[in-house]
Amino acid sequence: MMSGSGNSSGAASTAGADGRHDDDAALTEFLSSLMDYTPTIPDELVEHYLGRSGFNCPDLRLTRLVAVAAQKFISDIASDALQHSKARVAAPIKDNKSKQPKDKRLVLTMEDLSKALREYGVNLKHPEYFADSPLTGTDPPTREE
Repeated sequence: MMSGSGNSSGAASTAGADGRHDDDAALTEFLSSLMDYTPTIPDELVEHYLGRSGFNCPDLRLTRLVAVAAQKFISDIASDALQHSKARVAAPIKDNKSKQPKDKRLVLTMEDLSKALREYGVNLKHPEYFADSPLTGTDPPTREE
């Protein structure tokens, strides 16, 4: 260890070493607690996508750590999309001021989800119609018509 020009630097380095020891102990405890935790995202799914990206690790704790991080990411996106939905519903309707919708149920739209994802750097582009053609799901025309 290098000697400092005063007592304060020696005390700071000792506190830093104790802080690192506490961080290591907390990390070890957290990683061991992952073995008892069953994440929402199954281990097999996480291992599949980690393998597709070229990452293969036999340590189940690391797989579960990635699952917890992905779960947190999805939760944050869903929460932000909910806030966008609430803001959209709370916005006054300019076209028809006299009638406010009586139904206060929130509906998650692609617009809400797109706005939330954009905040995290994910640009979502979706087709205007999700069917193969505008006639999908309709009855075929009859010859009598």
